[in-house]
Amino acid sequence: MGKLTCIKCNTDYSLEEPIWQCTCGGVLDIEFTPSFSLDKIKGRKPTLWRYREAIPINDDKNIVSLDEGFTPLLPVEIDGKEVLVKQEQLCPTGSFKDRGTTVLVSKIKELGIDKVIEDSSGNAGSSLAAYCARSGIQAAIFAPESTSPGKLVQMRMYGADVKRIPGPREATRDAALEAAKKTFYASHAWSPFYQQGTKTFGYEVCEQLGWEVPDTFILCVGGGSLFMGAYIGCRELKEAGIIDRIPKMIAVQAENCAPLYEAFKQGTDSIPKINKRETIAEGISIAEPVRGPQLLQIIKETKGECLVVSETEIIEALKETTQKGFYIEPTSAAAMAGVKKYLKSRKVKEKIVSAFTGHGLKATARILEGREFSGT
Repeated sequence: MGKLTCIKCNTDYSLEEPIWQCTCGGVLDIEFTPSFSLDKIKGRKPTLWRYREAIPINDDKNIVSLDEGFTPLLPVEIDGKEVLVKQEQLCPTGSFKDRGTTVLVSKIKELGIDKVIEDSSGNAGSSLAAYCARSGIQAAIFAPESTSPGKLVQMRMYGADVKRIPGPREATRDAALEAAKKTFYASHAWSPFYQQGTKTFGYEVCEQLGWEVPDTFILCVGGGSLFMGAYIGCRELKEAGIIDRIPKMIAVQAENCAPLYEAFKQGTDSIPKINKRETIAEGISIAEPVRGPQLLQIIKETKGECLVVSETEIIEALKETTQKGFYIEPTSAAAMAGVKKYLKSRKVKEKIVSAFTGHGLKATARILEGREFSGT
């Protein structure tokens, strides 16, 4: 059915081993050959599990689902040009994270694990808490003290044990890694099963376009799980002969926390240390992305690029987008700011796809913190 492989030392493991990291400390990827029957897919209900044969879960009885996926792909006018935007804020817990979580928690259930931990600035933790509640798995979420109150409430209402950690986002990560010495680490950054869920974003976009591929993906990037998933999904469809190319991949980062952008600008394959500052786009405030080198390779391979947007540009994009009827969180607005910046430098017409990654209702308190957001 496949195997886990360390990208650092090339050690292989069975998909049935309850591990999240190689013994050498390296990141694990999945080697797995998906299959696609377009007739079967067409006849199934509109969730991401319509691509069942492309997802490495052994037994259907272990699937933990809230009918996530197959979100609308709507045209949105940005600076007079039409861009297709996937409405990921409509996923069950209000963010695209449900794509990765449904597959990860299904695998956790299949492995017989009954207690997990995760670190998250909000959306991933909320999603994990929901799916663990659905499956009867205990979840402890380590969250930065600065996490939006709405997201903290959401995690707690699902029954998760929320541990607020003072200091920068990296302090929360370190606390979770320490706890992971004793409890399974259900990490959206480390787990290769997570990308096996987010890759369905790429599948869905192509199916919704009549099994055609867009020219360009423009997505905000922190840890990069959606960015990587979109790429993997299109790569697998290309390998299966369903599409003929992989879109150009454009990553967008907040200027106040842009390690990938700095690496791209410097032309290096490794992620440099940065002077991180606070950003309204809390969902992409990741100074040391675990899969950073892989993200850089995707950009290079697809002849893409990395853009950076300021806090002012994010706020302006948030205002413009919400006034079109889409109540999104500021992290989603970072992607829209990136789209605006990209369009300014392009004269050739492209079919561009982006995403509203999270719902604004999860971040209303944060939006109200600044007068520039509330308009007062």
